[in-house]
Amino acid sequence: MNRNRITFPCGDISLEGAWHLPEGKSPFPAVIVCHPHPLYGGNMSNNVVFAICRALVSRSIAAFRFNFRGAGNSGGKFGGGIAEQADVVAALDFVSSTPDIDGRKIGLAGYSFGGGVALPVALQNKQVSLLALVSPALSGPGGEQLQQYTRPRLLIIGDADTVILSEELRRHIRDAADSEQYQIISGADHFWRGYEDDVARKVSQFFADGFNETQSS
Repeated sequence: MNRNRITFPCGDISLEGAWHLPEGKSPFPAVIVCHPHPLYGGNMSNNVVFAICRALVSRSIAAFRFNFRGAGNSGGKFGGGIAEQADVVAALDFVSSTPDIDGRKIGLAGYSFGGGVALPVALQNKQVSLLALVSPALSGPGGEQLQQYTRPRLLIIGDADTVILSEELRRHIRDAADSEQYQIISGADHFWRGYEDDVARKVSQFFADGFNETQSS
């Protein structure tokens, strides 16, 4: 696995990112992974984010993680989850235009706050062919957005999560399309300590299967 840090533009600021590139022949499918809430210590070095990137690379999928505005060495300041949507769009533009990346196979993953930001972007952006949300912070229009999103997706949560209650997520799922995938990992809480490999394996498998279906269709 090759890793390298870069910066990429987002309007009048620069954002910090890092590639995880697999060995082998390109072009590779790619997944952008969005980190949890920056005001509560979330950044692209988060344990869940890093585990997902590592698992993706093991399946020959390039992974790109980045710091939202105001986090790490990214410019700007916290934007309440709204301005951060522009960060995700900038990451999508950067990744899809990167040599050795198959622009037809771009996925988006978000954990907690990152999931709440990723969903509306995926809904509006046809570049995103697959979406995975881990313990997503869905509120307000989140349930309606889930209903509107009809491309392949995975929602995953721990049954011991006291931050994003599984009952709340189940309510969203009941109103969503039948094609939605929904999984609960027994014993895992919102922070996934000790369960990083479990969630990363499920997320990476979802993307590997989805990209393979895209290739065969």
